[in-house]
Amino acid sequence: MSVRPLAYRATLAAIAAAALLSDLAPARADGRFEAHYTISMAGISIGEATWTAEIGASQYSAAARGRASGVLAALIRGEGNVAVRGAVKDGRLVPSSFTSDLTQDDERAKFRMSLEDGNVTAIEAETEPVLQDRVPVTEAHKHGVIDPISALLVPVGGTGDVISREACPRVLRIFDGRRRYDLGLSFKRIDKVKADRGYAGPVAVCAMTLRAIAGHRIGSLLVKYLAEGREIELWLAPIPGTRVLAPFRLSVASLVGNMVVQADAFVAVPAQRAGLMAPR
Repeated sequence: MSVRPLAYRATLAAIAAAALLSDLAPARADGRFEAHYTISMAGISIGEATWTAEIGASQYSAAARGRASGVLAALIRGEGNVAVRGAVKDGRLVPSSFTSDLTQDDERAKFRMSLEDGNVTAIEAETEPVLQDRVPVTEAHKHGVIDPISALLVPVGGTGDVISREACPRVLRIFDGRRRYDLGLSFKRIDKVKADRGYAGPVAVCAMTLRAIAGHRIGSLLVKYLAEGREIELWLAPIPGTRVLAPFRLSVASLVGNMVVQADAFVAVPAQRAGLMAPR
């Protein structure tokens, strides 16, 4: 497997891996958290990421930053920043703006996407996307969608235990400004985790499937890698003060070694530090 797809996976996994559009109980304010993730392939460190989020009674924001590191950083440059702002409506996270700035080697893709009630209303790109050999994105692909960061902040309805099988069953209809894909989640089990710093307790483990729809390269190695029936797990942990879950661990099984995105820090943040959460 080449270095180039590995770098893209590290960056993509760091900032997004992919909201809920059904009826939910309102998310409880006021939750703020920061997480730091390490990314490894076959036990070798290839990247790291940070994620911050703030979820209030009526608004939310989140930002993530990822980069290649370790042995991979010596071979190729890969890094990215994404951010989202939106409203909390009837327990749903409804994004209004999403920005992305991704660099791989010397190629940079930077844009801002505006949304209204799950529909893309505008995309402003500072760099023109390469359209050659890509599955065309139509207007229909931009309706009823959510950005990849909001998609992975998962509200859980009701008043019972937030860590339950209800966290998983759903289809996340994601559009990241260039690619339209579905992530299907199904309940697998309840497990326990302990970060080096911060959260220790139960998590909901979901099995994940990927279905590429549009915007991806025809014959993409990444799409083929993720969609060919691999065992993919997403572990969700609670954001303190809310009924919203966030990724604690993502693992993708492979014959040459598993790819793992694992939180080593998952901590609540005091209110006075809320400015760290705002997308830049």
